[in-house]
Amino acid sequence: MTTTDKRKVLVLLGPTAVGKTRLSLELAEMYNAEIISGDSMQVYRGMDIGTAKIRPEEMKGIPHHLIDIHDPAEAYSAAEFQEQGGRLIEEISGRGRLPFIVGGTGLYIESLCYGFRFSAAVADEAFRQAQDAFAEEHGAEALHARLAAVDPESASRLHPNDRRRIIRALEIHHQTQTTLSSTQAAQKREFPYELCLVGLTMDRQILYRRIEERIDQMLGNGLVAEVEGLLRQGCSRNMVSMQGLGYKEIAAYLEGELTLDDAVTLLKRDTRRFAKRQLSWFRHMKEIVWIDDFQEANYAEHLLAIRAVIAEKLKL
Repeated sequence: MTTTDKRKVLVLLGPTAVGKTRLSLELAEMYNAEIISGDSMQVYRGMDIGTAKIRPEEMKGIPHHLIDIHDPAEAYSAAEFQEQGGRLIEEISGRGRLPFIVGGTGLYIESLCYGFRFSAAVADEAFRQAQDAFAEEHGAEALHARLAAVDPESASRLHPNDRRRIIRALEIHHQTQTTLSSTQAAQKREFPYELCLVGLTMDRQILYRRIEERIDQMLGNGLVAEVEGLLRQGCSRNMVSMQGLGYKEIAAYLEGELTLDDAVTLLKRDTRRFAKRQLSWFRHMKEIVWIDDFQEANYAEHLLAIRAVIAEKLKL
């Protein structure tokens, strides 16, 4: 497929709280785009405040896809995102509009943009349950150490609390005797689309302050009540959805393991660390054009710069 035959795809990515949502709406209006959410948590219904999910009245009539498509009890995967995202790119392009991926989940975005092939290792429930039981008995750090012993690169990318992905990486090594990191490194980047990838960053301390302010706002908007409602509906803390930032910390508070102050302190710390991991992941995607020091004071200037990048990359 030649470049001219490929679907044009715009991508806006960056760490949590950097300011993607407002910019995405303006760009979507300018370029007649439909937004595909590249966020692994916003797929879950009823998980709105803790995921900073855009509200329908804020969408300005712009179609948003892959939001509220799963119940919290249903685990969602990068492979599922890749399949659904690829189908949406075709459908949106077929309508004469621009597919626009917006989000911060690096594996999801990279797998779709570069057409990754996922490991052939199949689900081994007995192995998964054994690892889960080990983590319950010995703790998240001990399970993370198991991964670090066989695949240190993947371990460095995954938070000890990301039990599902840690177990999947261990499962791949158990079945294939190869590592997740080596599988990803060997991926042949096929570039199935004509891509324009724009990344947003800002001074680290400013970003951290924005993260803390966002969490305070979430709490003011009812995050505790949202988590309480999910637990009351039968959502268990070992569900993939409930492992998300904001949910696991507040659930620990509601079940008496932490004070609210301690839960909030932990949430802010873990979210800062998550933002750092997001940036580390994106930094190895060499095709991204970075917009540095992105903040309100220079918003108009950066918007012009982004439009110039889009004009160059996508000829729009």
